[in-house]
Amino acid sequence: MFDRLDQIEARWKELNEALSAPEIMNDSATFQKTAKAQGELAPIVEKYQEYKQVKQGIADSRVMLEGETDPDMLSYAQEELQSLEQKLVAVEEELKILLLPKDPNDEKNIILEIRAGTGGDEATLFAAEIFRMYMRYAESRHWKVEVLSSSDSSVGGLKEVIAIIEGKRVYSQLKYESGVHRVQRVPDTETQGRVHTSAVTVAVLPEAEDVDIKIEAKDIRIDTFCSSGPGGQSVNTTYSAVRITHLPTNTVVSCQDEKSQIKNREKGMRVLRSRLYELEQAKQQEALAKERRSMVGSGDRSEKIRTYNFPQNRVSDHRIGLTVHQLDQVMEGKLQPFVDALVTHFQAEKLKADTTNA
Repeated sequence: MFDRLDQIEARWKELNEALSAPEIMNDSATFQKTAKAQGELAPIVEKYQEYKQVKQGIADSRVMLEGETDPDMLSYAQEELQSLEQKLVAVEEELKILLLPKDPNDEKNIILEIRAGTGGDEATLFAAEIFRMYMRYAESRHWKVEVLSSSDSSVGGLKEVIAIIEGKRVYSQLKYESGVHRVQRVPDTETQGRVHTSAVTVAVLPEAEDVDIKIEAKDIRIDTFCSSGPGGQSVNTTYSAVRITHLPTNTVVSCQDEKSQIKNREKGMRVLRSRLYELEQAKQQEALAKERRSMVGSGDRSEKIRTYNFPQNRVSDHRIGLTVHQLDQVMEGKLQPFVDALVTHFQAEKLKADTTNA
């Protein structure tokens, strides 16, 4: 591991020096590429330098202990040594995590798809609340949310909503949100005061670029139809809504959020690319060994991942056993405790598997 860290540190220094070279500074594309490569290595190098400083501190403390006779100074040096040794273990674990293979999708924007599941009207109301929760979380991270399509229910909920969330490392933060989200509460329509259970499905797809998925014109069929829902005079009079069918996979995407057929087509293609990218990833995962597939959560949307219990103001994530009694705050977008805990858990699982396979 440390040979690899030495190589990374040497490479980081090379890139750092290259950023000052006139020929690179004057070439915008090369400068950005070099800066990005240097930036990706920086967290590892900083942690490695911290590791070396702590190790040097341990060596200095041991030297002090060997020649020290004063009881107070001896006690101080022993405490310092114990503290540094504990820190060294923690820093070494952090280094191991930083050296794990990066998920190539972590930097991508996402396509967020939320659909009402079991529970009828109550499920559609909860789908709207879950979407609002992610909107609030996105706002707190200064991410941009753009709705691609939505279908309202008769009670003011959402049967389905598809949106793009754009920003820094969106997928890395939300990739573990895919799955079934269950709600337990007394619906407004319930006269007996009984708690009902409903569910919505959430899918988080990394937005695929043209370089990720190539779609041939001969493989798609595009149909146009009149938009439905609010939208003024253009509704039901112009064929602005678009339905795109990918013939080889029979994947269908509809988009009618924009009044322009061209814009709806562009948005629809973004969703289609991401769905096909997800299908391709699923095929690759199926080809892996069973142990590797079980190494980390697959994000399978059929898996019940979280329960929102309104009577007890409780949210529980079943994958990591985390429960908080702050449901009201979670529904306002305060998701970071869950996001951090999930990232830490699955990093630990990867590290465990990496150590086992080493």
